[in-house]
Amino acid sequence: MSSTNKSRRKFLKNSALASSLFIVPRHVLGGQGYTSPSDKLNLAGIGLHGKGQSDILHSSVGGRENVVALCDVHQGAYGVQQAAKNFPNSKFYTDFREMLDKEDLDGVTISTPDHTHANISKVAMEKGIHVYVQKPLTHNVKEARMLTELARKHKIVTQMGNQGASNPEQKMIQKWIKDGRIGKVDTVYTWTNRPVWAQGSPMPKPDPSQKPEGMDWDLWIGPAKNNGYTPGLHAFSWRGYWDYGTGSLGDMGCHIMDVPIKALGIFEPYSIEASIPRAPYVADFTPAPIYEESCPPSSYVTYKFRASELNDSEVKMIWMDGGIRPSHPELITDKDDIGDNGVLMIGENGLIWSDNYGINARLYIKGQDGAVEKGKISEINSVEFGHQKYWVDAIRAGYGSEEHKNLTSNFDFAGPLSEIVLLGNTAIRSSYLKRSPRSNTFIGRKQLMYDSNKMEITNLDEANQFLTRNYREGWSLNI
Repeated sequence: MSSTNKSRRKFLKNSALASSLFIVPRHVLGGQGYTSPSDKLNLAGIGLHGKGQSDILHSSVGGRENVVALCDVHQGAYGVQQAAKNFPNSKFYTDFREMLDKEDLDGVTISTPDHTHANISKVAMEKGIHVYVQKPLTHNVKEARMLTELARKHKIVTQMGNQGASNPEQKMIQKWIKDGRIGKVDTVYTWTNRPVWAQGSPMPKPDPSQKPEGMDWDLWIGPAKNNGYTPGLHAFSWRGYWDYGTGSLGDMGCHIMDVPIKALGIFEPYSIEASIPRAPYVADFTPAPIYEESCPPSSYVTYKFRASELNDSEVKMIWMDGGIRPSHPELITDKDDIGDNGVLMIGENGLIWSDNYGINARLYIKGQDGAVEKGKISEINSVEFGHQKYWVDAIRAGYGSEEHKNLTSNFDFAGPLSEIVLLGNTAIRSSYLKRSPRSNTFIGRKQLMYDSNKMEITNLDEANQFLTRNYREGWSLNI
């Protein structure tokens, strides 16, 4: 990267200096509402399927910023073509490393499969590029801690793509807790109807003959083992296999657990325990095989947290997926369905319910009929609550600015949140561990005790392998 590009990024980090010395006032150049080219950020999008397309679109803030580059391993895919139509003047890359080396970028959105988040983010942050990364932040616990520390070290403005964190209803929920409306909370239920992709099934067999034209499979694989192109993984079903995805918990946990973790201030679980279904029986007394490479079709995970500054009680938080959900609370009338995705915070004086993202929040108090307070859905910003725009505004204001401090999912929060979510997956994967290959004794189906400072399961050493992963040569993160 040229010294000119480095200087440009340095001065953009200091917005006060930039505005007073380098940027010509807009009204001088083109009247009110005009944005000088020098006053625009240079952005790029990596991973353009699904959320990737909307992440870079919303980050452009309606054309206020420059989207100068797009990157995806499959140039001919539909999402890539749509992104190219949205930004016809942007340059296209297949390899993110080439793009980050050649382009003069201020920020990048990273919306690739979970297993490549950490590798791409690390390269970008070490180059001083601000990052917006889809949820979960990373593929495993140690990667999440690494990115959190890197953001602080390099003073990077960050945001994770759990857009519900910017839902204004969450502030109302937090106030209900702070004001003691339901008293001490000791139990939280969180749940989702995911998966809506294959889980609990064998990995599809590789078939390189079916690889789409123009796709760089080796780059898509990234840090995982490359067995050759495998149909059915790209661009969606990767979510159900541990080498690439993080299952239902990884997909929705950051959207749903975000609500109680932030409201109750609980960030360091001291134990996690998972319950997963046994393999179905294919005939009388004949169980089907267990596919350890696949996330289970459903799970039930229990976290335990000590009392916090916001809640003077230990908390048991239960996660359910695959269609499992809690029993209908008596305080909520039968006509009010608790939904297929949601949160229940149970306190000594009442409860709080919300849908995912904190939407449709309701407060119920013992002795009173129905919800005594409700969120105002009509006031919610429909464009993902402004989540990407707030990140871009914080880049403009600079690291440590009020705009940066007010981000609802910068890595100081998103890192610990993702660690909690991914610890659940550590317990789920530990449930497959046996005393020996031929044993019927599963040694990981118990309460796992966790030391957050050391990032270590203290009562089952074999479980610690799931806090990280084996990295393919050339992709190691040295964590």
